[in-house]
Amino acid sequence: MTRLWLVRHGRAAAGWDTDLDPGLDQIGQSQAAEVVHQLGRLTGCAVASSPLRRCRETAAPLAELWGIMPVIELRVAEIPSPDGVPMSGRVQWLRDSMLGTWSDLGPRYMAFRDGVVAALVGMPTNTIVFSHFVAINAVIGAATGDDRLVIRSLDNCSVTVVDVSDGHLHLVEGGHEADTLIR
Repeated sequence: MTRLWLVRHGRAAAGWDTDLDPGLDQIGQSQAAEVVHQLGRLTGCAVASSPLRRCRETAAPLAELWGIMPVIELRVAEIPSPDGVPMSGRVQWLRDSMLGTWSDLGPRYMAFRDGVVAALVGMPTNTIVFSHFVAINAVIGAATGDDRLVIRSLDNCSVTVVDVSDGHLHLVEGGHEADTLIR
């Protein structure tokens, strides 16, 4: 059995409709420091991160404490917006999509969800994974058999715990929830 701790990134410095790859703001940096206090005792775990800056910056304090480099895992990145949606329309597309299911979004997004799940199921050791709201919800859905995009309103730097056993995900603990502003 492999245990995975899925950390939603800290608060971003910019919204989804203004910056494709923002880093963390000051609150997000504080949240990342708090994750070290929560998970720093789990020595011996691997660290993986979405390639996006807000995740890498959230992972950095823990990786620095342990003296390791996070493995960048492309498949745990943010859900991509559809081709042709302008930057200014991304937030509304995401808000609308979050009300539905993966099946509603169709094959491209079901493949995204399945890629997130495959990345995690394939991790060979206990790993702390820094990822995104929708990607972590995809994992929760796979573990619980729920097709909705949003199952939990995960707070920034919340930690969701899943176990992987015989190629299947099992939800151990859902991350802390909060009113999440999609901006």
